Amino acid sequence: MSGHSKWANIKHRKGAQDAKRAKVFSRLVKEISIAVKEGGPDPETNPRLRLAMQNAKGVNMPKDNVDRAISKASSEGDNLEAMTFEGYAPNGVAVFVECLSDNNNRTVSNVRAIFNKYGGSLGKNGSLSFVFHTKGVFTFQQPEGFDPEEFELEVIDAGADEIEPGDDFVTVYTAKEDFGSMQKKLETLGIELENASLQRIPVDTKEVDVEAALKVLKMIDAFEDDDDVQNVYHNLELTEEVEKALS
Repeated sequence: MSGHSKWANIKHRKGAQDAKRAKVFSRLVKEISIAVKEGGPDPETNPRLRLAMQNAKGVNMPKDNVDRAISKASSEGDNLEAMTFEGYAPNGVAVFVECLSDNNNRTVSNVRAIFNKYGGSLGKNGSLSFVFHTKGVFTFQQPEGFDPEEFELEVIDAGADEIEPGDDFVTVYTAKEDFGSMQKKLETLGIELENASLQRIPVDTKEVDVEAALKVLKMIDAFEDDDDVQNVYHNLELTEEVEKALS
């Protein structure tokens, strides 16, 4: 069940982008706001808020920032709306963009402009339904004395599809419908999660040459730099040659 996943290279790239601390905090504030508006300010009765707070803790977001975001969303807050966009970068690389926005016209205009600037094309929603599937993804720092086989026996009944141990972190993948049960199981085991989320995982990755890959990644960077963008997913295969060019 454990082993190398085609998603690993893409996760690595996304992790590098998420090192932009202020951007990460901004995304989490928006997620907290949406969670509060949907289910109220009490994390005990609001699973989405509890998850957002847990992810905020995982990136060392100050508690004052979290409390302030909850308080603001409870009173007035921004009127945020979730939006998704699907399209292609050059060479047929699929790109899925998730946004939270208080101005739909601005967001649509910005996303379309980025696709156009980098030679991509914006498609219709649903056009990439065959390219990505949604999975639960749980990441935590590998505890001292971690035994992958013993851990697998503990979590397989909770719906673990794949366990990917690395040098420092462990990633567990589940089907979308098993997200809640896996979250509870990891809490029971005393695992302190770095991040837990539903992510769009590509069914297959697409390999292009280094020059073309770097152009695609410039587009991805542009999306991730946009304030309305929460997440960007793609099916570009980051080969060793591309990784070397990025280093």
